[in-house]
Amino acid sequence: MKFKPFLLLIIMGLLMLGCESTKVTRTSSDEITDLSGRWNDTDSRLTAEAMVSSMLSHVWLENFRLEKEKKPVIIVGGISNRSSEHIDSITFIKDIERELINSGQVEFVAGGAARQEIRKEREDQQSHATAETAAALAAETGADFIMQGVIATQTDAISGKRTILYKVDMELVNLVSNQKAWLGTKRIKKLVEQKRLGW
Repeated sequence: MKFKPFLLLIIMGLLMLGCESTKVTRTSSDEITDLSGRWNDTDSRLTAEAMVSSMLSHVWLENFRLEKEKKPVIIVGGISNRSSEHIDSITFIKDIERELINSGQVEFVAGGAARQEIRKEREDQQSHATAETAAALAAETGADFIMQGVIATQTDAISGKRTILYKVDMELVNLVSNQKAWLGTKRIKKLVEQKRLGW
């Protein structure tokens, strides 16, 4: 059986329609892009900005400065992900750390894996660096407060529509007394509509 040129063109056209093409467009890192409705870099950045702004405008900061006559030293602890999706808490923690440091209103010390790496390097210097240049042991700046939090979601869906509520709760705890100096909440609500393709 011989194919007619017209039939061959139709087959080639259908094959080309089935092929995907990729187009990449560079955008500003500050531009809000929300393709899937899931937690993204914009949510992380805006939440960190809002949380740190709220924390630094609260009365605890002025009270601490008056009592201690110094800036408070803060460490960022864990951010628990209790949401229904994978959220990179490290990125969120880094956004918070950046906002704290850039504020100039508090002192900031490294925590978590970074602190362990620094301690390991300090110990290594005791054996391999000269006495004049080796970083001293037991000379770290202790934190006055630890900032911790949790990210949770609530989802509701019907007929191709879905709402996602991201609720981020943060708290600042005094490391000596265990008193909570500040509590903050940030909510982000998204409506995601998925249209079904019909023929």
